[in-house]
Amino acid sequence: MQHRIVKRGKAFSLTAVLACGALVFSLGGTGMAYADNTEIEELLTETGERLEQTAKDYDEAAEKVKALQTQVEENRLKIEVLEHDIPVQEEKGAVAMVALYKMQQEGFSLINMILDASSLDEFISSIEYLNTVHQINMNEVVRLRVMKTELQETRDALQENKKAADAEMLRAEEALEEAKAAREEAQRKAEEEAARIEAARLAELAWQEQQANGGTGDGSPHMSGPSSLSGIDWTLDRDTFVSLWAGRIDAYLAGSPLTGQGYTFAEAAWRYGVDPRFSPAISCIESSKGRYCFLQHNAWGWGNISWPNWETAIDTHVRGLANGYGGTVSVWGAQKYCPPNWQHWYNTTLSEMGRI
Repeated sequence: MQHRIVKRGKAFSLTAVLACGALVFSLGGTGMAYADNTEIEELLTETGERLEQTAKDYDEAAEKVKALQTQVEENRLKIEVLEHDIPVQEEKGAVAMVALYKMQQEGFSLINMILDASSLDEFISSIEYLNTVHQINMNEVVRLRVMKTELQETRDALQENKKAADAEMLRAEEALEEAKAAREEAQRKAEEEAARIEAARLAELAWQEQQANGGTGDGSPHMSGPSSLSGIDWTLDRDTFVSLWAGRIDAYLAGSPLTGQGYTFAEAAWRYGVDPRFSPAISCIESSKGRYCFLQHNAWGWGNISWPNWETAIDTHVRGLANGYGGTVSVWGAQKYCPPNWQHWYNTTLSEMGRI
């Protein structure tokens, strides 16, 4: 598989780079081989897609829960109003039914009174008055029945919404746990692969140094720092995770063109399962945190791409890291991201991540 990496406007062939990056190491002529980077890329693509989907599932479920909780609260308030108003309406309805009963019992005497009217206009006015009184009383009785029906329907809807909210909450929690497990698994695999490749590289360097010294020498490595950084707690819920890292990233980016984008970096890191320090650190190395971008809003020297705003750029870059370079800095990822000077890039990225 041939990849093209465009770095500061220059194209490099990953196949050629990997040949220099020693994907296959020969230790003392033993022919000891290690897995091709395509296996790591496939693993990262698979886990990256899984992370993205589970995070999306969690967000969708959480939004549904919020909507259902709003409906539950609205129904609860509606029930409170109805329970307050119905006793008042019951009194009005009782008075109205008594009036209707009297009108029915005294109907003939009232008709006689109407017949005794002195004029047609007085007769019509009397009829309209009786109809109005009758309609008012009927309306009060009907309103009472409607309110009681509405109360029962609202109570039923409240119970259904509660059940639906509970079911969605359970689904959200399951999606969250799946996302956490996927993140942890991807992180573990990436770190193991990075450690394995780094160990093989250092062993090769030690063997070469030993050969250069006539078979002596300790073969001490000259890479600084571990292959990854600890301190990412993926057991945190989404809001806590984003809040924690947004503040730390904002402090790191203060005074730069990326000032205030801590939330964007942290939220994207959560969504794609990437170390939240990874992308901000690269922006420092490649563009002094967005001060010197070779293309618009491209603070990472990544691809031949421009973006309309920082939010789109950050989300795209973090997603690209997840699917193409791993959840955190690693030797093989550095070889792919910055082939000409990957050792320096690796060490500097590691150092900058440690400052966040």
